[in-house]
Amino acid sequence: MTDQGDVALLEDPVAQELLTSANPARFAYTWRDGSPRVVAMWFQWSDGRLVMGTPPRAPKLKVLQERPEVAVTIDNGNSYPYHELMLRGRAQVELQDDVVPEYAQAAIRYFGKEQGEAWLSQLRGMPMARITVRPTWVGLLDFETRFPSALAA
Repeated sequence: MTDQGDVALLEDPVAQELLTSANPARFAYTWRDGSPRVVAMWFQWSDGRLVMGTPPRAPKLKVLQERPEVAVTIDNGNSYPYHELMLRGRAQVELQDDVVPEYAQAAIRYFGKEQGEAWLSQLRGMPMARITVRPTWVGLLDFETRFPSALAA
């Protein structure tokens, strides 16, 4: 069994299920004063990276340049057995002149084609920031074969 922390966990079927789900990611970062912040965000898994789009005036962008270490959790909500994918890495931010392509893919995954296209039509031509996180640490819980360490001991 692959150890917690190993990025090879991303290939596990439970991880793949969560990376292609319509569940939001919980994106955690550290504010200037050291306090933790967590926001729910749409995401797209692309080329070994988690990619998110956000308005260029989003507060998180003010600190990600100086504090790029982030954690992200994606879970299956209240369905048992609980599935939870935990990622850690460094966020990279790129400003774009239009909707981030991966954000457009996520909008269609979350809303469906018709509603997703309608949503995106309102955003076309607006600048957006592209946040990418390449995982350097991965944890996975499925409550069948992988449990929290406090329960597994």
